[in-house]
Amino acid sequence: MVTSAPRPHLCAVTRPLRAVPSLLQYADQRNPLLWVRGDRGCVGIGEALRLTFRGPNRFAEADAAWREISTLATIDDTVQRPGTGLLAFGTFAFDDRSAAESVLIVPRLLVARHGNVAWVTEVSRAQLDQPRPLPEPHPRGTWSGAVLDTSAPNDAYLDGVREATARIDRGEAEKIVLARTVTSSIDAHDDLRVPLSRLAYRYTDCWTYAVDGMLGASPETLVRQTAGKITSRVLAGTRGRRDDEAADLRTRDELLANEKEQQEHAFSVQSVVAALHPLVAELRTSEQPFALQLPNVWHLATDVKATPADGGTSLKLTAALHPTAAVAGTPTAAAVEAITELEPFDRERYAGATGWIDANGDGEWVIALRGAQVRGAVDGRREVVAYAGGGILAGSDPAHELRETVSKFKPIAEAFAQ
Repeated sequence: MVTSAPRPHLCAVTRPLRAVPSLLQYADQRNPLLWVRGDRGCVGIGEALRLTFRGPNRFAEADAAWREISTLATIDDTVQRPGTGLLAFGTFAFDDRSAAESVLIVPRLLVARHGNVAWVTEVSRAQLDQPRPLPEPHPRGTWSGAVLDTSAPNDAYLDGVREATARIDRGEAEKIVLARTVTSSIDAHDDLRVPLSRLAYRYTDCWTYAVDGMLGASPETLVRQTAGKITSRVLAGTRGRRDDEAADLRTRDELLANEKEQQEHAFSVQSVVAALHPLVAELRTSEQPFALQLPNVWHLATDVKATPADGGTSLKLTAALHPTAAVAGTPTAAAVEAITELEPFDRERYAGATGWIDANGDGEWVIALRGAQVRGAVDGRREVVAYAGGGILAGSDPAHELRETVSKFKPIAEAFAQ
């Protein structure tokens, strides 16, 4: 349920910056708000507003609340680009029954760039003429790191894969995505910009994100709506990278030719197309999946493009798309129920949606993958829960599926290492 409080009148003023800043150095060391890919992105400082949501209507309630807040807001924006003016970061739980809050956070100060264009937005509840000067960048803090043991034996996951394939053989589902967790901890004073900088540097084809303790580097754009265009990237079907170049290329070719992987990918593309079709115009996809090369894995990938219909927002599209077959399975209801029964944990925000939305309803949302939830400090430590999963189909081999999760854990495990 949405936080019950009168909607505030927010004032946002956006002005260009002469110099293009290094965004990460402005992020909060303990609770960063961050969205970065290459020379694009934004970082939030402080909180002007936080809204929380739970349950099956969390996306719709968030969309309605944001529309109301945006309508009431006074916005002075001389830059006029996607992400200028009033903006909220968001992260949403995977499951309707999750104990985790879904949130929209409006930062008090936003520093952003797109290529060589940079700007700052200040948000308050009083009229502003100019945003205040940028604060001094934070110097790098301490980092003790965490060991995420992703390759330890995991009989529970292997048993889950066997049960999932048994359900598929009985006709209860066509695909079930099963995930597992690895838990560690960091010192409460550790600077979370360290793992974020590692992710942003190495995974340049991914969005490095951090919202309310959920952080990672996702390769999968759930939906991007800007400047009258909609795009989505579907990833399903995976192979771990090889050190030897020739072996690595053979792995890529095997992925492209593998019938099981192509079937898994087709389920995911179909789910995205079916969800978007009633809400958009001129929907089109690439004819064949291509192999997306990341530092840790090869993915089968398909890009989906469309134009928005009247009145649609990026958050409304996100609500329609979530959960995709890539992170739940097919059919959706049966797959989600199987996940609830077979995974011995609450996914919380993992495989949910994380991103941003502006006052026009434009925004970018990824599936929260290759990530971890960092919890609040207890006795000087902060728990880190990392997640990874894979799609189970008829004939899936449990040992292979476990190895696939090890490959998918690699980005976050390396980022949190000492």
